[in-house]
Amino acid sequence: MTAPTDVLPRSETSEQQELDTPYVLLVWNDPVNLMSYVSYVFRSHFGYSEATADQLMLEVHQQGRSVVSTGALEQIEADVAAMHGYGLWATFQRADQG
Repeated sequence: MTAPTDVLPRSETSEQQELDTPYVLLVWNDPVNLMSYVSYVFRSHFGYSEATADQLMLEVHQQGRSVVSTGALEQIEADVAAMHGYGLWATFQRADQG
């Protein structure tokens, strides 16, 4: 049996680009959590300063979501789980997905 000729192997460059593309953690606005609590979570989990945590919290509140963290898939998945543990609504996506 021969290999199909219409299937081209993926280049190592495109595979490396996929691996190198970071993921982003999105925290979404919700009607449950107080703004002060969201800011507290950002400070305690990510180690952000009060000013940075407040800025991100305001983005969540005013724009409906904010990119709170960027990194490798495994780290972002762990951060999403942590946000869920704090009771926040969080998702992730590739950074290049807009």
